[in-house]
Amino acid sequence: MKSSTKDKVEGKMHQAKGKIKETSGKAVGNKDLEAEGKAENFEGKVQDKVGDVKKVGGK
Repeated sequence: MKSSTKDKVEGKMHQAKGKIKETSGKAVGNKDLEAEGKAENFEGKVQDKVGDVKKVGGK
């Protein structure tokens, strides 16, 4: 698997996990879990964009 594709797949996975954690944290009133989910979602978005940049750059 190309490095750009791997980054995009992992980024989407982290976004999904982050969204689940964020939603779960909101549902049970756990601010730490909610914050952890938001952070993981953001990291996933960054990794997804890294994959886009690598794809454009041909790496």
